[in-house]
Amino acid sequence: MADTVKAEDVQETMKKQIAELRREMNKINKALAERAEEVAEQASGWYEAASDRASRTAQQLKTGARSVSETVQNNPGTVSSALVLGGAIGLLVGMMIGQSGSRERDWYSRWR
Repeated sequence: MADTVKAEDVQETMKKQIAELRREMNKINKALAERAEEVAEQASGWYEAASDRASRTAQQLKTGARSVSETVQNNPGTVSSALVLGGAIGLLVGMMIGQSGSRERDWYSRWR
């Protein structure tokens, strides 16, 4: 009989502990859900801010490209002249650098 009472006490104690553990698990689950919601809201805010910045930057780039395009269309001779002049200067600089390092004037003389 004493064994039966002890077994019932142990069983009752176990039931109470299980119920308490369930309550604790529910609290933990609620806390995790709240934290996940906060993190999701924060990430959403970051995404919206980044999206706004990207949109503004894209708009500025479009405006700048339009401005350059209009300038080129209004002054095609100036742009062409600048490109030709830049190419000529680049060619001259390249030739001077190429000739400064070698004593021989002909490229094929090096391979004899």
